[in-house]
Amino acid sequence: MNIEQLNSDFGIAEHIKFIAGAGGFPFIRVDNERASAVISVYGGQVLSYHPANEPHNLMFLSEAAYYQSGKGIKGGAPICWPWFGPDPERRGRPAHGFVRTRFWNITKTGINPDGDCQVTLGLTESPETSAIWPHLFDLSLEITVGESLNLELVTRNRTAQAVTITQALHTYFKVGDISQIAIFGMQGAEYVDKTDNGIVKAQAGAITIDREVDRIYRNVQREQVIEDAVLNRRIRITARGSKTAVVWNPWVKISAEMGDLEDDDYKRFVCVETANADVDAVEVPAAGESRLVANYRIERDMAEVLKEIKSLQ
Repeated sequence: MNIEQLNSDFGIAEHIKFIAGAGGFPFIRVDNERASAVISVYGGQVLSYHPANEPHNLMFLSEAAYYQSGKGIKGGAPICWPWFGPDPERRGRPAHGFVRTRFWNITKTGINPDGDCQVTLGLTESPETSAIWPHLFDLSLEITVGESLNLELVTRNRTAQAVTITQALHTYFKVGDISQIAIFGMQGAEYVDKTDNGIVKAQAGAITIDREVDRIYRNVQREQVIEDAVLNRRIRITARGSKTAVVWNPWVKISAEMGDLEDDDYKRFVCVETANADVDAVEVPAAGESRLVANYRIERDMAEVLKEIKSLQ
């Protein structure tokens, strides 16, 4: 992709700029009065979202992340599609589908009347994807950067038959210390514990993390809130088109085994994923569409924000 041509076709002065990012991948830098963001065209992946009045990024991005074709980028908001988790047909296809390791197309960019920036990325079938998943599709990710970050993943089925998908916005949230967070919104929900042979359990109270966690929460009806005592903030996650939420942290052993994580990175993030997974698979009708939406917002007392920003100057 030619950076100069992308800027000519889709760049917006002072707001949306295409740059050569890590590994030579085309990145999109988004800036407005409310926030800034960085998006990778490879993977169709938001890598960074930083509200203007906040000292810390919403997202975690590994310093050891791979920026290589064929490998996913560890951090930000990877897209899992058209399946979540291992290959459901056990044919050796990649975990979490194939779109997080593809270059997406830029469909449009713009500025909303309220000043928020919009970037829409798209992907459609190719001979390579059809060899993996033999369906005709249009997939788009509509990204809105403002006081909150809004991600809308739209699947359009162009075949004459319904297709079933699972999917997730596999977002990595930056935390101050994994041992000092609590996640609310799943109280009383059943979850599949993937660290304990897939046993179905019930969540009692808030989620805290003191070991490897890999859970699919079913029939999630409420917003999720990550309370972070160290960064002194709350992250509010509002989902639409989803009844499942995935919570993941690799803890000590897996973090050390992953080449694209530092040994102690598990302390610095938690994934709370807006998903259609497990019993929440989605059937997209012939010539129909499905939408999965997640909105992320940082909340806290403004006096606390100003005090922390001053301490960092």
